[in-house]
Amino acid sequence: MDLFDILISASFWAAAIRIASPLIFATMGELVCERAGVLNLGIEGIMVAGAFAGWIAVWAGLPLWGGVAVAFAVGMALGGVHGILSVPFGLSQHVVGIGMTLLATSLTFYTYRVVLPEVSSPPKIEAFQAFEIPFLSKIPVLGPALFAQTPLTYAAFVLVIVTSLVLYRTPLGLAVRAAGENPSAVAAQGLSVTAIRIGAVMVGSGFMAVGGAFLTMSAFDSFFFDMVNGRGWICIALVVFGAWKPGKALLGAILFAAFDAFQIRLQQTPIGAVVPYQVFLMMPYLLSILALVVMSRRAEVPAALMVPFNKGER
Repeated sequence: MDLFDILISASFWAAAIRIASPLIFATMGELVCERAGVLNLGIEGIMVAGAFAGWIAVWAGLPLWGGVAVAFAVGMALGGVHGILSVPFGLSQHVVGIGMTLLATSLTFYTYRVVLPEVSSPPKIEAFQAFEIPFLSKIPVLGPALFAQTPLTYAAFVLVIVTSLVLYRTPLGLAVRAAGENPSAVAAQGLSVTAIRIGAVMVGSGFMAVGGAFLTMSAFDSFFFDMVNGRGWICIALVVFGAWKPGKALLGAILFAAFDAFQIRLQQTPIGAVVPYQVFLMMPYLLSILALVVMSRRAEVPAALMVPFNKGER
């Protein structure tokens, strides 16, 4: 199979959409946080906690969508801690975010050992199965890629639409964007900048946790600690790549996922027999860094991102 055949194959694009799905959830979550003026570097740990929470809830007997709800709730709780420390207390958002990643991963590890102390390998669950949308799934190339995925993948695309509509078509979205651009104007309207920012961080963190839950409940059927594998940090870069716009961030997630799916297939070609596999593994990151550099030069950062706000101060 040559390179062109890889790029036009339905299986390649189906894999790219599947790889992009957890990135879409987490990127939308980070975008909501940053639009409100808060940089959430706890995303990696929140995704780990969400992956574990959703999986263990289903293993304990909840339905799959119940597991998604549990993951979302855990993400919101962690986001609440992050929001309280970084917004009203005004602590460094960098330090709080990294601390949240350490806290969430440590709590996850501790809970895993308490709940499953004697288990050498994690138990499996019945994960989400692919659902083919009638007629649409039969479209060549596009059908299997977009319309023969699991329900959580469809939910990821719906989330992009909902996020865009809320941010740009509702008073709530206007308030969130204003909190990240001009919080003094928000306060002048009698709204609480603190409440808006904490709420945005909580909801965004919930989306991040669902992105982690996708890995255990849709991509795989079990949990292991290295499964997030740096996806959270990639999502922070995707927000910048997308210029803080949901649609562009979605394209960035699909682009990175396509690079990732492409390198996996390249390893199975004659090129893979002579080139060290480490070269293929770093390809998506190198290409993403290049795209990030090109796109970020024209991006407009929210003016009040990482800027603490105290009512009455200038």
